[in-house]
Amino acid sequence: MPELPEVETVLRTLEGQIRDAVIRDIDIYLLKMLDRDPDSFRSRLIGQGFRDFRRRGKYLLFVMDDCILVSHLRMEGKYFLYPDGQPPAKHTHVVFHLEDGRALHYNDTRKFGTMEIIEKDTDLAHFHDLGPEPLTDEYTGAYVYAYMHSHERPVKSILLDQNFAAGIGNIYADEILSASRIRPGSSSKRLTHKDCNEIADNTKVILSEAIRAGGTTIRSYTSSLGVTGRFQLSCCVHGMDTCRRCGSRVKIKKIGGRSSYYCPFCSKR
Repeated sequence: MPELPEVETVLRTLEGQIRDAVIRDIDIYLLKMLDRDPDSFRSRLIGQGFRDFRRRGKYLLFVMDDCILVSHLRMEGKYFLYPDGQPPAKHTHVVFHLEDGRALHYNDTRKFGTMEIIEKDTDLAHFHDLGPEPLTDEYTGAYVYAYMHSHERPVKSILLDQNFAAGIGNIYADEILSASRIRPGSSSKRLTHKDCNEIADNTKVILSEAIRAGGTTIRSYTSSLGVTGRFQLSCCVHGMDTCRRCGSRVKIKKIGGRSSYYCPFCSKR
């Protein structure tokens, strides 16, 4: 699943290509991905323009004239921009026909993506019970310590919990813990203030670096938008055979059903 850096990259790429584009018509081929009936979905969005582009966790927020279109890519969701009239591909589920002669196609092989329409005054701070954005001042070592010590679980599982922080996924959780020299299976209640400060600091550093690199393409999220991530070239442990820091053999452990990569030499805590 695309994580915060990938979603941010897709969002900013779309912003540069469809800002102020107005929807002329919408074709819908998969009803289950919508939060309402297709007639209501179409009538609410036709004639609306893409005025602003925001992100909340892993959700794309397209701010329209009088509502917000929320899109979650899930596992395989991708956007493609074509000249209008391009036939929909096999896994194209929604086509937004734009007044400028182009069309925005949403393609999703796994069919897990979702789209919903919310009001512009929606409280996004508590949207879908998401935790704070990890790149904001709200995400501090003190916050991490308080949350970790009120939930006795493996630290990796908490990093993946979207109620803890919005947008961190499997790849970046492994890299954050590697940079903090903490093993993913460590009990959250055993973390010190120093550990939690390092988690908070390394979260900001790694996510910021990943955004600058356009995310990773370990899980493909590229499309006709020209999005190509490069952060996998900087990964220290995730998807690696040997640790980029010390050269030791990387170990893999299943935690909460997710493969967790770590270096047993560097991450001794």
